[in-house]
This record gives sequence, structure tokens and C-alpha cells, in this order.
Amino acid sequence: MRRFIVDEEFWSLFPEARIGAIVCHGIDNSVKNTEKYEEMLRLAEKEAHKFFEKEEFSSNSVIAVWREAFKQFKTKKGARASIEALLKRVQNGNQIGNINPLVDIYNSISLRYGLPCGGEDIDAFSGDLRLTKANGNEPFIPLGEEENSPPYEGEIVYKDEAGAVCRCWNWREALRTILTEKTKNAFLCIELADDSRFDDLEAALNDLAGLVSKNLGGNVKIHILDKNHKEMMILD
Repeated sequence: MRRFIVDEEFWSLFPEARIGAIVCHGIDNSVKNTEKYEEMLRLAEKEAHKFFEKEEFSSNSVIAVWREAFKQFKTKKGARASIEALLKRVQNGNQIGNINPLVDIYNSISLRYGLPCGGEDIDAFSGDLRLTKANGNEPFIPLGEEENSPPYEGEIVYKDEAGAVCRCWNWREALRTILTEKTKNAFLCIELADDSRFDDLEAALNDLAGLVSKNLGGNVKIHILDKNHKEMMILD
């Protein structure tokens, strides 16, 4: 049995947050048609321009809400929400590259809806997954690096029994649990810092689940966690 639990320490900071999760079992994430996912990303990049309503990048609402959220806990200098990093690249005219089908799909959803999306390999988890405050000594080797870089005490993180899975809420993920072409079972999430865009969250979750099912097969199930529904089953 394996669960995803959002601890009270998180809800004390973000009582109006919503965490959307999709559990995928038995998918085929092998790369077969790169062109299809390139087209998906290019179309999403074009659609993302609708979020640049104001000339000052950080003043746009989809960015500002996460800038404010990141002020509520200690973060690594320069850490920004994943959606900000994606949208900044689009604004600068840089294309989002292919990684693997599942990552390409959730990146396209993130751009289309202006919401942070992420994903991890369930089979790489050790015990339950939690969204909580770090105690500051969780092992964490970031994607693309080799040295341990543990979170700060009080930092919002996803973690399991083996260490941190993603630092600064949705900023940087661990190499240990990344989605690869060999991933068969995946945990995907879409996050709201408050409940102001709940309809968008539901639409994004439905679109993401539909694209995964259509392109990668397997079984997918959608969950939405809030302060009254704080945990769910990942694996029976």
C-alpha cells in the first residue's frame, strides 16, 4: 500500500490550495512519435501567450500568485514555480524541448492552462509520498546534478521515506524519481496555490488524463485533494 498525503503543515500555510493528482498504471511511455509531441508543445506555446496580459512578466496573474505563495516559506535563492520557468522560456522565444511522451504531455497542459504540472515514477517511491514542510536533512540530488542538496528546514517539499522528491513545492525534482521511457506507473500533479481557478484545474486534469490514456494507454484515475480531503491511495 502506498499513499499520497498532504500534511497539516502545508494546509496551515495554504488552506485554500488544491492539489490535483492523476495516478497512471500500466502506461507505455516509450518514445515512438516525436513529431506528434513536438506539435503538441508548439501549439501549447502559442496558446500560452494569452497569459501575458501585462508587459511586466511578474505582474501577470498566473505568475504573481506563485511569487506570493513562495514568500510563505523559505526557498532557495532564485527558486521559482515550474510554470514561471516554462512561461519565461516561451516569452523569450525559446521552444520547450522533447523529453519523453509523458513529460511532453504534461508540459503542454501546463502551458495551455498556466498551471504547474509535474510527475514522478511511482515505482521509484519509498513508502508514502507527502507534501509537507521539510525537516532540512532529507537527501536530495537534483536532476542534472550529482551532489546532495537537501532542502531548508520549513521548505515546502514533496518527499518520501528516502528523501525529498521535489524542492520548493514544484521548483526542482530529484533525479531518483524522474519519469523515463521505462516508466510504467506514474503520479502526475497539477497545483493551485488558492481556489480562484478551480474550474481551470478540473479542465486541466481532465485534458491531461485524456491525453495520457489516448497516447500511452493504461489506467488513469483523477483525484483532487483539499484541506478536507488530505490523502489518497497511489498503490493498493
